[in-house]
Amino acid sequence: MTKNVRVRFAPSPTGSLHIGGARTALFNLLFARHNGGTFILRIEDTDTERSREESVAQIIRSMKWLGLDWDEGPDKGGNYGPYFQSQRLELYRKEAERLIEEGKAYYCYCTPEELASRREAMLKAGKAPRYEGICRNLSEEERKKYEAEGRKPAIRLKVPQEGETIVEDIIRGTVVFENSVLDDFIIMKSNGMPTYNFACVVDDHAMGITHVIRAEEHLSNTPKQIQVYKALGYEIPEFAHVPMILAPDRSKLSKRHGATSVEEFRDQGYLPQAIINYLTLLGWSPPDGEEILSMEKAIKEFSLERVNKTAAIYDVKKLTWLNSHYLRELDLDYITSETIPFLVKKGIISEEESKKRYEYIKKAVEISRDRAKTLDELADSIAFFLRDVEEYEEKGVRKHFAKENAAELLLKGAEALEELERFDKQQAEIAFRSLADAMGVKAAELIHPTRLAITGRTVGPGLFDIIELLGREETARRMRKAARWIKESGNLTKAGGEN
Repeated sequence: MTKNVRVRFAPSPTGSLHIGGARTALFNLLFARHNGGTFILRIEDTDTERSREESVAQIIRSMKWLGLDWDEGPDKGGNYGPYFQSQRLELYRKEAERLIEEGKAYYCYCTPEELASRREAMLKAGKAPRYEGICRNLSEEERKKYEAEGRKPAIRLKVPQEGETIVEDIIRGTVVFENSVLDDFIIMKSNGMPTYNFACVVDDHAMGITHVIRAEEHLSNTPKQIQVYKALGYEIPEFAHVPMILAPDRSKLSKRHGATSVEEFRDQGYLPQAIINYLTLLGWSPPDGEEILSMEKAIKEFSLERVNKTAAIYDVKKLTWLNSHYLRELDLDYITSETIPFLVKKGIISEEESKKRYEYIKKAVEISRDRAKTLDELADSIAFFLRDVEEYEEKGVRKHFAKENAAELLLKGAEALEELERFDKQQAEIAFRSLADAMGVKAAELIHPTRLAITGRTVGPGLFDIIELLGREETARRMRKAARWIKESGNLTKAGGEN
């Protein structure tokens, strides 16, 4: 690639950063880094009714959390700023006025009511609604008459009525649009604000954008934008429209399909590394078909030519599988520090206490993370290490506490642990198996009720890892507590103990 690659992600701050937007930002970043280019973040906030400052903050926060770091943009600056469209209005007005002077655009005095009436009439007549160029050739006298009425004009671009506009798309190939379906569209509204199709062209040129990589839904805007490029005499960048992301039922992705915003996934305990890995594979695949991809490898392998033309299917199961992989494989201190806020949020431990007991929490995370799929799940799974067991899993009670000798086994197991000279998981296991032999029962008949007694659950990390970490005194105390609970609960065998 000969010219210096410059790409941009240009979200409108009307809501949270969603999975689709994050994927678009990621593909831009990967393309820029692969080609030694520049990645720009530009906030398109000219929709004054819908743009929100909190959405700007949320988008920036989400991108930083994901590691989608930009080279130019808000918080960074750069030679092509400002990076908020609301701060670039003079540039749009100047370029629109130039088009008026060159006879390539004109003032339109049609009111919204008049336009709506004409649109309705066209629909009734079975025609596709379009602007018929009513103000295209107004005389000076007609213009003055409208202005005397207090009408504030919009500015429309003069679009060729015949011929074709051809979009050469890196992903989709050649796409042809008939000019007859393009009306003279508005480039500046009557309130002095630019339309999307005008502002983004002016900005992309002013910022030296070489490749416009964006969602497929913008493909229909591209012929209009090409007309703006031509009218302004700008060089047209290369376009790449990435496929849509559909729900598993192939419908449009929405809230009913679960979490769709980056912050929702973060709050549910997904790791940024897993989300980035997942988004990388959503519509693109590396030559070797590898599923586990670091950002470094993705940068090395990425090319727009390998982006699929067909829609990508959103699969939260695959994301969860990737998340469980990263939970197991990433640095233990990192996973521990990421788990602690979930423990605090759930009231399992205070922030102050988490600092004092960090090493203990780290050990609990180490023996538990293999079974967890999210940080939220991991926090729940280690809760019993940090607070007493208040209740026992119902199916476990029926299966393991309902046996006639359950309380006796727990009491003798507690004694066996207390009598150990050296207390560790190996010695605890030897003691349990020796006790089971002495009492003429299978080791499982002691192991299962012990697990339930000290964790409240029937599944979890290895029992003897748990016993070692909980410690001799706490393990024995919980076993005695459970034995007492069994005795006080009456004849549990009637509850349907399973053998």
